Amino acid sequence: MTDLDIAKKATLQHITKIAEKFGIDPDEIEMFGKYKAKLPLHLIDEVKANTSNLILVSAISPTPAGEGKTTMSIGLSEALNQLNKKTTVVLREPSLGPVFGIKGGATGGGHAQVLPMEDINLHFTGDFSAIEKAHNLLSALIDNNLQSKTNSLGIDGRTVGWKRVMDMNDRALRNIVVGLGGTTSGIPRETGFDITAASEIMAILCLSKDLKDLKERMGNIFVGYTFDKKPIYAKDLQANGAMTALLKDAIKPNLVQTIEGNPAIIHGGPFANIAQGTNTVIATKMGMSFSEYTVTEAGFGFDLGGEKFLDIKCQSAGLAPKAVILTTTIRALKYHGGADLSDLTAPNVDALKKGLPNLEKHLENVKKYNIVPVIAINKFTTDDDAEIEVIREFAAAQNIKVAVAEVWAKGGKGALELAQCLIDVVESGKSNFQPLYAWNSPVEEKIATIAKEIYGAKEVEYTAQAKAHLKRITDLGLNDLPICMAKTQKSLSDDATLIGRPTNFSITIREIEIAAGAGFLVPITGTIMRMPGLPAHPSSEGIDVNEKGEIVGLF
Repeated sequence: MTDLDIAKKATLQHITKIAEKFGIDPDEIEMFGKYKAKLPLHLIDEVKANTSNLILVSAISPTPAGEGKTTMSIGLSEALNQLNKKTTVVLREPSLGPVFGIKGGATGGGHAQVLPMEDINLHFTGDFSAIEKAHNLLSALIDNNLQSKTNSLGIDGRTVGWKRVMDMNDRALRNIVVGLGGTTSGIPRETGFDITAASEIMAILCLSKDLKDLKERMGNIFVGYTFDKKPIYAKDLQANGAMTALLKDAIKPNLVQTIEGNPAIIHGGPFANIAQGTNTVIATKMGMSFSEYTVTEAGFGFDLGGEKFLDIKCQSAGLAPKAVILTTTIRALKYHGGADLSDLTAPNVDALKKGLPNLEKHLENVKKYNIVPVIAINKFTTDDDAEIEVIREFAAAQNIKVAVAEVWAKGGKGALELAQCLIDVVESGKSNFQPLYAWNSPVEEKIATIAKEIYGAKEVEYTAQAKAHLKRITDLGLNDLPICMAKTQKSLSDDATLIGRPTNFSITIREIEIAAGAGFLVPITGTIMRMPGLPAHPSSEGIDVNEKGEIVGLF
């Protein structure tokens, strides 16, 4: 059966029952129909959250289809619950771009899913729409101020980097000109659209601790300069109050359920190759307030989502994971060993062995944070026993716990070995999280630390534009912000064609964007698409609604 077939056969419990299982009075939740609800922020208990065991699920460098972190996170949480460890999985919300594009939905797969699958993948509770509206309100206010004669801040439109956003892949909107049509239609200038997941509003929502913090961060969004070189922020446009009003409900995390009827929280959805790639601080702390174990994931490989989760989110929110699950697939290792994408299902021990250095590097990176890693082999039906044995032997040589997880096929039962490995690691108390760098280090030193320690680069080079941006950062007094690298997910380097574990390479910083509201700097490497395009045959071609109003073709 397809993921959608399996999801439709599941018997959903009313969300009030899930709230009770989570430990919340049903009168406290704000229902969106029978199977979804918002959770009010006052339910977060910082004291209880500090006693929860936070587990990060990450991965090796992925193939284009991804290696199943979300599926692994859900399956692991089910298994922990089966072992009588009260566990909540906390995930990001899907973006419509990938849903209608090439990757499909983001609610897990097979017998390790969060439900209702169709609702979560399509609109859900409207959080993405609210983020989009708040972002575009600021865009409209900026252009209105450029046009204004009585309320003008004197903004130099050439310095404005704030674009518009929409939650859809549409390459035609990457670079556009607005303000055409005469003097009543605005000031002509170049701008464009990013996808909503790349919006700084998304990043802000995911790092805010409450409405007050959200409003303050909104006000700190850097807009550009006046003609006399004075910096302008969103608060100068008096925009942050109205923007926060649009997000007063979106800031509340969403309660749903797993296919086995356990509570799940889904909230926020930044991409990891251009933003921090993890769900909201609020959602994570909500899960930790009611759970012995809290399982969460961070996008793409550990070099992207994992590093940002630890160096940005954990430092910002005072979180300390007790273990990292490194999701590994046979197909990805063979890909990094040189096997062709079209031939990854064929047994190939030689290619697998050649790909092991990629896994080895990610394990080394986890250990740099003084956290114990566990290898989770996400098993596919095409995996060969001899290939699995190679990974087991490698893990034994590294003295690292490893488990085969068949969560797609078996749900929680398929991750019982993995769950027990994790429990053993947590109860050993060997993890003692330490960040990779101090936020108050010089900007170039922080960038070099990530590039050399995590990616394995020999040096970092800066374009003339990036060097000018370093000066701008200093002039604005933003040197103490952490680093959110924008980099390809396909390689440890900034060159997507360098698979495996590349060495002796340079990282080139093209430019550095300022996300002062979110509270980080974004060095951009390589060619990063903040507005993806659709493939020749997008997933949308197979999605439809039948006569009963049931969605078909979603995966």
